[in-house]
Amino acid sequence: MAGALAGSMLLLISSMLFSWPVATGGGVAPTPEEQREAAFEAPTGSCLAWTPPDGQDIRVVDCAASHLFEVTSTVDITADYPENAPAPDVAAWQEIAVAKCTPGATTYLGGTLDPFGRYSVNALKPNDTQWAEGDRKLRCGLQSVAPSGALQPTTGPAAKQDQSNIHEPGTCLALDGQKIGDPIDCAQPHAFEIVGNVDLAEAFPAEYPNVDQQTEKALELCTAVATTYTGGADLAAKKLTLYSDTLKEESWAAGSRQVDCKVGAKLPGGGGLAPITNSVRATPAPAETQPPATTPGG
Repeated sequence: MAGALAGSMLLLISSMLFSWPVATGGGVAPTPEEQREAAFEAPTGSCLAWTPPDGQDIRVVDCAASHLFEVTSTVDITADYPENAPAPDVAAWQEIAVAKCTPGATTYLGGTLDPFGRYSVNALKPNDTQWAEGDRKLRCGLQSVAPSGALQPTTGPAAKQDQSNIHEPGTCLALDGQKIGDPIDCAQPHAFEIVGNVDLAEAFPAEYPNVDQQTEKALELCTAVATTYTGGADLAAKKLTLYSDTLKEESWAAGSRQVDCKVGAKLPGGGGLAPITNSVRATPAPAETQPPATTPGG
């Protein structure tokens, strides 16, 4: 979970997204410039997609489709930056995005935002020309961010999603030294393979369980998940270990209850993680070949 927070902060350090586009003339079919303009003027609840890193093809998409940004509010910062005020530098923009966009994002999500969860707050800002002309609007939104700060596609409206910081089963996470990195092809050396997710809500229906309680219950639940995922493979024989994540108290208070079950390998002596290669997922058995049907008297 600490990695999730680090990833979200790295996003703010590395990319304040894009400046707003300059308006363009009309046409029969929307031009890329017009699509960009429409994206930056999209109302709350709109979802945006683009091709990283520069996002020149930013556009509005259905939230049911894969997207990188979901608009949560529009904020005007004129009171803080009146006419002729210099544009904020990168560090100031980072602070502005968090301070001005977090309240609206929290409201958009129904009143709770997991600070260690699936979503991070960010903003689209005016470009230099628009700033000079007095434009002070920010388009605030939510994104999902990998530990490196790379944006991760999401599907479905954020307000209808569980905020738990979990991954799709079959996701492998890179090993960067002894730090957990971004999702990576499982054929490459990696730290963990996500074999499933478990929900701690039933086991702990009331107050926040401490880390030891969570770990004990999660590993109990993860054992069955791992058995199904691996087809009953003997992990110990493969020198692999089953792990689970745990939730911080702030995440619990925000309603998050799910954690990842993951498989990794310990370094000799147990002093850290060793890289592993290839998936532990069970290979589906081939379908049995059925004999050709016969007809009576045939």
